[in-house]
Amino acid sequence: MNTLQRLFAGVLLVACAGLAVMAWPYQAAFSYEPVGPRAYPLLLLALMGLAFAYMILRPTPIVHSEDDPALDRPTLLKIAACTALLLLFAGLFEPLGFILSALLIGLPMARLYGARWLPALVVIPLSVIALYFLFDRAMDVPLPLGLLDVLEN
Repeated sequence: MNTLQRLFAGVLLVACAGLAVMAWPYQAAFSYEPVGPRAYPLLLLALMGLAFAYMILRPTPIVHSEDDPALDRPTLLKIAACTALLLLFAGLFEPLGFILSALLIGLPMARLYGARWLPALVVIPLSVIALYFLFDRAMDVPLPLGLLDVLEN
């Protein structure tokens, strides 16, 4: 198992390096932040690369305890459903906007991880609206409104 873990980390380290090479020349037509648009992906790739390098060089393999969930069929189906929901969110983000796409994806995601109906129906809309105002107003990161564009000033 140790060899497989190191091989997996090596493949991911090569993928990080390839993505960093692709992200390095990126220049936006306009600059809306002091460090430019490539700093965030390069920082994430550097941190991921350090983690994968550590996984390759560490002396002992990761040993899972009995408390860790098994990778059985229900767990793999949950992972696949989560991945599909995140891809759907990414696809709907621009056309529907942040608020509607997050509302649409939030409830199935909450139910997927065991949330009860009533708390999910209350917390998800409040969280989505709070996140929109946090990013758009407080941090000045514009998020698309999509179909709700008529509500904009």
